[in-house]
Amino acid sequence: MGDSDRIEPPESVEPVSAEPVGPDDARRYPSTIGGAFYLLVLATVGAAMVLVALDEWRTGIRLMGGALVFAALVRLALRARDAGMLAVRHKVLDALILVALGGALIFLAGSIPDQPGF
Repeated sequence: MGDSDRIEPPESVEPVSAEPVGPDDARRYPSTIGGAFYLLVLATVGAAMVLVALDEWRTGIRLMGGALVFAALVRLALRARDAGMLAVRHKVLDALILVALGGALIFLAGSIPDQPGF
C-alpha cells in the first residue's frame, strides 16, 4: 500500500489518540466522553437483562428502552469527535434509530397484556 492509497482524515476533525504520547503518559479509558456514556448505556442494558431473567420483564424492557432513548439524547448532544462508540452513522440517523428502538421497547412492554397462568 503506497502513500497515495492512504485515506486522510477530514481537516475539520483533529486527530486525537488514546494511545500514550510519552513513556510517562497513561492510556485514557475510555478515550472520549461518548465512550463513558456508551459504557453507562451498556451497563444499564445489562442490568435490564438481569431484571428480565428474574421475571421482571416489563421493568427490564422499559429500562432497556429508556437506556436507548438516553443514548439517542447523548448522541444528539455530543460532537462527532466526542461521541465515541455511540457514533455509527450520521448524528440524526443514529438518534432516530435509537429513539425508534427504545420507544418500541417501551411501547411493547406497556401494551402486551398479562397472560393468565404465567
